[in-house]
Amino acid sequence: MLETPELSDWQPDRNLGLELVRATEAAAIKATPFVGRGDKNAADGAAVDAMRRFLSSVTMNGTVVIGEGEKDDAPWLYNGEQVGNGLGAECDVAVDPIDGTRLTAEGRPGALSVIAVADRGSMYDPSAVFYMDKLVCGPEGVGIVDIRNPIGENIRALARAKGVDVSDIRVAVLDRPRHHQLIADIRAAGAGTELIMDGDVAAGVNAARFDSRVDLAVGIGGTPEGIITACAVKALGGVIQGRLWPKDDEERQKALDAGHDLDAVLDQNTLVRSDNAYFVATGITSSGFIEGVKRHGPYLRAESIVLRSHSGTIRHVVSDMREDRWGV
Repeated sequence: MLETPELSDWQPDRNLGLELVRATEAAAIKATPFVGRGDKNAADGAAVDAMRRFLSSVTMNGTVVIGEGEKDDAPWLYNGEQVGNGLGAECDVAVDPIDGTRLTAEGRPGALSVIAVADRGSMYDPSAVFYMDKLVCGPEGVGIVDIRNPIGENIRALARAKGVDVSDIRVAVLDRPRHHQLIADIRAAGAGTELIMDGDVAAGVNAARFDSRVDLAVGIGGTPEGIITACAVKALGGVIQGRLWPKDDEERQKALDAGHDLDAVLDQNTLVRSDNAYFVATGITSSGFIEGVKRHGPYLRAESIVLRSHSGTIRHVVSDMREDRWGV
């Protein structure tokens, strides 16, 4: 008779991703009635509540290390909260019930509900510096791109590695005043831009995918989002590189006092040390790789992606749910 392993011997297993997708589906479905209605707080509140309820049934002993509470002043899914049913693997859990609350509120594409999970203690602590300068691309960029190089040099190197003209390269960038010069430099190099309002997790995943029209995602965005993206990148075999970007002298000093090297390049294996990481996302509004929630007669259809780094598996999950029988 097989002995029951101690919890410390257990690791997140192959079934975990398919359990987690129920939580992202729930958050996406509950956020959908608020799409285009201009109230991002109501959308986020509904998604947070739904995700938390479904996470309570997942077989894991999870600790939220990147949560909703601190970022959006929400009462649940805060850093340090225990999630799951308390059995099975001890996990770091990163949640973003809506990556793109403004996209949801304004009815724009690219809003996702996201969960990332890895072995306990393996996710980078993002608390010292909220922003990070990031570069994300697919497997062709491994050993080729370097965030320390000028953007034009990285574009040309990636184009050579992919065997395409520079003019075929498309770069996703958050449309922010801080990126005006970066956008100009991308265009001066001969590449095209895809300017996004929000949702740099979706942009990073798109850049790392083998079948995407986006080749590269660059610019300054959230450090928590960088760690979540790293879980996806590890499964997709791509590249993420980041450097902490303090927003002011006070945050810079806080980072230095915490022992951070602000010149260090943080890659996917620094941001998530475990090779057993999961990335699960469900579309709220349609993005480049999954459709948003849609109604089909009496059914609600949700599309999701489930990535696991250990196996390199990419699963696309389409769920049709009877609205009169589905609930949170």
